[in-house]
Amino acid sequence: MEYNTTRGSLIISEYGRNVQEMIRFICEQPDREKRNRMSNTLVNILASMHPDMRDQGDVKHKLWDHIHVMSDFQLDVDSPYPIPPRPQDAPKPLKVNYTQEDIKLRPYGKYMQRIIEKATDFEEGAEKDALVKTIANGLKKMYLNWNRDSVNDELIHEHLGLLSAGRLKLHEDDKLHSTVDILKANSQVPKQSQSTQQQQHRRKFNPKKDNNNNGRHRRKF
Repeated sequence: MEYNTTRGSLIISEYGRNVQEMIRFICEQPDREKRNRMSNTLVNILASMHPDMRDQGDVKHKLWDHIHVMSDFQLDVDSPYPIPPRPQDAPKPLKVNYTQEDIKLRPYGKYMQRIIEKATDFEEGAEKDALVKTIANGLKKMYLNWNRDSVNDELIHEHLGLLSAGRLKLHEDDKLHSTVDILKANSQVPKQSQSTQQQQHRRKFNPKKDNNNNGRHRRKF
């Protein structure tokens, strides 16, 4: 008795061992015309065995490629398609260079750092003061996403100066949003969203009631 552990490994396991043995048998045939006929017949059999592949592009092209791969590129036939390259001969993908940016404070991310850099180019005035205050409130909100306990405004002042290299500063009388208000705004869900969630919950657990006015006017026969 022959066990799978003693056999060669399957190259494409989806087709099974019998198909791979058929391809090996075709490769051993000395007559080229016979190999051509057998290969075409095998491709048609594989197409009928996998009807789900019909929705794909050129099914026959893909099957011919798979036959060459399963034969370890030893199949010498008149293929209607070019023989696919061996894995070792295929061009290697280009290396993707990851952007390693120097982020001074990672809880705020690189985009907030870029916003702060743009804000430093604004001319002094009311518009820049409003922008700096908005940025500071954004920093406080982002900080609370990492630390849910609390944060004082002095720490946000310090971080704003660090990220802007001391070029952006808040006025002494500028008051940032309170921690309680920020956490409350983050935890609130709009009433419309709540009602939508409740309706979805009812439909999930009471599908029959939603189909006919919640089941209150269903006629019995």
